Amino acid sequence: MRLRACLIAVLSFAALLLAESAGATAAGQAEVSRFLPTLEPDTLLPGATAFGTLRNDVPVVPILKDGDTAGWAFLTSDFVGTTGYSGKPIHVVVAVSPDAVVTGVRLVEHSEPIVLIGIPEAKVQRLTESYAGLDLKAEAAAGGSAHDLDIISGATVTIMVIDDSIVRSGLKVARALGLGGLAPEVTGPRRTVDTDLLELQDWTTLEGDGSIRSLTLDVGQINAAFVASGDERAISRPEKAPETDSFISMKAALVSVPSIGRSLLGDAEYSNLTKWLNDGEQAILIAAHGRYSFKGFGYVRGGIFDRIQLIQGDNSVRFFDRQHRRLGAIAAAGAPSFTELDLFKIPAESEFDPAAPWRLQLLAQRAIGPVEKSFLTFDLSYRLPEKYLVPLAPVTLEAPEEEAAAKAALWQRIWRDRQIEIVGLALMLLVLTAVFFFQLQATRNERTLFWFRMGYLTVTLVFLGWYANAQLSVVNLMALAGALKAGFTWDAFLLDPMIFILWFSVAASLVFWGRGAYCGWLCPFGALQELSNRIGRLFKIPQWEVPWGLHERLWPIKYVIFLGLFGVSLASIPLAETYAEVEPFKTAIILKFAREWPFVIFAVGLLVVGLFVERFYCRYLCPLGAALAIPARVRMFDWLKRYHDCGNPCKTCANECPVQAIHPTGEINPNECVNCLHCQVLYQSGTKCPVVIKKLKRHATMVARNKESAAALDRAFGSPVPKKEGTNV
Repeated sequence: MRLRACLIAVLSFAALLLAESAGATAAGQAEVSRFLPTLEPDTLLPGATAFGTLRNDVPVVPILKDGDTAGWAFLTSDFVGTTGYSGKPIHVVVAVSPDAVVTGVRLVEHSEPIVLIGIPEAKVQRLTESYAGLDLKAEAAAGGSAHDLDIISGATVTIMVIDDSIVRSGLKVARALGLGGLAPEVTGPRRTVDTDLLELQDWTTLEGDGSIRSLTLDVGQINAAFVASGDERAISRPEKAPETDSFISMKAALVSVPSIGRSLLGDAEYSNLTKWLNDGEQAILIAAHGRYSFKGFGYVRGGIFDRIQLIQGDNSVRFFDRQHRRLGAIAAAGAPSFTELDLFKIPAESEFDPAAPWRLQLLAQRAIGPVEKSFLTFDLSYRLPEKYLVPLAPVTLEAPEEEAAAKAALWQRIWRDRQIEIVGLALMLLVLTAVFFFQLQATRNERTLFWFRMGYLTVTLVFLGWYANAQLSVVNLMALAGALKAGFTWDAFLLDPMIFILWFSVAASLVFWGRGAYCGWLCPFGALQELSNRIGRLFKIPQWEVPWGLHERLWPIKYVIFLGLFGVSLASIPLAETYAEVEPFKTAIILKFAREWPFVIFAVGLLVVGLFVERFYCRYLCPLGAALAIPARVRMFDWLKRYHDCGNPCKTCANECPVQAIHPTGEINPNECVNCLHCQVLYQSGTKCPVVIKKLKRHATMVARNKESAAALDRAFGSPVPKKEGTNV
């Protein structure tokens, strides 16, 4: 029954994670234009004065110097995977010159928990900026290894991901643009419109699959936009209508695509359209209703439509009267009515690519004087759905396969670089496993076990903690929850081999021994607490035993902390990572107390309390211990041996348990036990365990009686009775 209840609890916990994952939507890929407003051009390229317009074919932005393109800015995460220790992307803006040399680098956004709170942001930013001057031509010739890699202690994974993303994305951009003479790479098929697709569709289907795109603004939105512009004259002349009234609802569709054109225009009107268009020309349908006209009420024949323009990459198209036709009605079933319904021709000389994304820019104007006007722009983005496209060239290498191979190469490189630490951890796990499997033999001598344990904990603290930074954290579990939300992959978890191996060993030990294998032997901060307490005992620091009633009521605190952090992580993982500072691990282990004084005071305070109450933090506050205790209930074996007399009447183990994990009635609480094996020493002790003492006395009595019987026989027969081999008499 207990096992079934534990399984139900674990499955419910997993279901909660998966349900939350299924209900979340993955964030879209970041664009460089999202971050450029926060940067000055000359910080990326000395002497630069402005940024240009985002290109459509390659997501890069020209960096302008006196109006001329002097370099290109791009975001690493637009080109390669940049998932870091947190399981979320690390966003870095990079600038590269026409001769394929990096001119500037800025770390603009990340969610790395160690970097966010533990390591000064300026230190990581300085290292990132040091990539200015990197020659991508040399990197291409050397396979990305022509430079020396600097590492910040405590942020190894983060820095290696940043390094890998700068080099790989820089090479992709340089090759795509042909910078420095680097040849372009074929990363996917060139595509064109499928002219053989002629199916007719209704309005709802066309809107649903993206064949028709929309821009909708109400009066409240347009008034708010002019307020945000800061133009006081425009703000003083708001639209005089209810805020929920439509300012404009505008639709656009690429009707030169046969299936879309025939569906919206009807066969007869589509036939007229094809006759109107010459070779290389395309056409769009724009329909709208609302208070604002996209054509303009002052439009005259022979003029230009000054309120709209089509933008694709570096090219823009403005429409003239000769490129315009009115449309009487929409043929697609279910189409709404519009006050404006027009066709516009895109000339061949504009080099418009129907297979590539484009945007229709609407200019919203407001009179601020007799002849003066204030302007705002709004974009209607359009991308032709994939079903209308066919490839023009064969695929040489699938982009997902290329990215997967690059990620695999990165984590394999990290594992090779940390072979010493991996071998050391493997030996520690092998030794600990042997001790647990042969615990009766290992616990026969109390002194031997004590010094073995002190030595092992010292290795855990110095080697695993301060040297290898292999300290597990509840942040790892929140990163797992984040990975489940965004789509789970192994890449982020394989980036730190020590953490990965430790979590794997923890998962295995939960089945065999519960949480104590990690908490009692492999946790560096737990080792620091126990070792400092032992040193305190040498200096006669008094030990406080928490009364059992209070002790039981303090246990749940760590579970409340864990559930609180988990609940916050469902809403905001970065916020939960901030609150996870209740763990002093980064301060005491990762950064070795080299932090701001509030964090140091908190960590030192816990250790000071631990001098009087052994493993105080482990017992009452550790959210990681609470998280491990929940699935640990499914362990399959009870390795710690007990007697029927344990707890009734004997309470030796309960009194001597270092963390008070044994109830006065004799039961061991697996949620609190750290598997120190002291109770197993007592289980075999001939001086402390009453059961063993009774057995030894009974054995001694039997031996004495045997000796007396033998002596009596000797006296009776006058000579010693010969003993048979293998007997005592």
